Amino acid sequence: MSALREALLRGKRRPRRSGAGSPTIYRGDGYEFVELREYVPGDDVRRIDWAATARTAQLQTRVVLEDVALTLAALVDDSDSMRAGRTRSLLESAREAADAWHACADGSDRIVHLEVDRPFELSRALDVAAAVLPRGAALLVVSDFWDLPADDERLFLLGWKFDCTALVTRDPWHDGLPLGGFVSVRDAQDGSVQRLFIGKRERERYRRAVREREETLFERLAAANWRAGVLDELNGGVSLKRAFGLA
Repeated sequence: MSALREALLRGKRRPRRSGAGSPTIYRGDGYEFVELREYVPGDDVRRIDWAATARTAQLQTRVVLEDVALTLAALVDDSDSMRAGRTRSLLESAREAADAWHACADGSDRIVHLEVDRPFELSRALDVAAAVLPRGAALLVVSDFWDLPADDERLFLLGWKFDCTALVTRDPWHDGLPLGGFVSVRDAQDGSVQRLFIGKRERERYRRAVREREETLFERLAAANWRAGVLDELNGGVSLKRAFGLA
């Protein structure tokens, strides 16, 4: 089993929530031992480890990894804003991440290739995923999430139905805008050009706005029960592993 596939199974987010909405590990009737933990009401009594219970004087439950096939799907945003980058385009890295996602499948898994309209619009693409994928499918979305309105409920709906992972493309000039004076700036999404003055104050405002937007987006994804990571422009595969704590 690949490390990514194993991490996906171990950290699988059910298409429902329990308690405060925290994601739960799939616990089933498989044979791969994961851990011992304290018994909680509702646990299968057949999973009680009596030797460990005797040692700790508290009921202990054996947690096992359920042996299930995965359904994998990926959405890669290929809109114009994804063609920005300092050394290469974000889109190249995004496609690497999707390739790594599909490559973790084994012979029992199913890969679903989602057909979305062009030009790419994230809201429409998420609607396609919601309509096509079976409940509990593992969905990867690689995007800058620019065209998803702040009040859009799709993230919550998908986070409830699927095991969702987001790789958020980071602004190539996240650490500082390398411009000064009067410059012509082209919008990567719609191609419009504006003549602007950029000084020290404007660079600081830009840096702060980029970081605040990223923080807000990650908070929004977490609230919707998505796992999330940052897409590194230089290596999409490594970015995906980092989202699962593997690199």
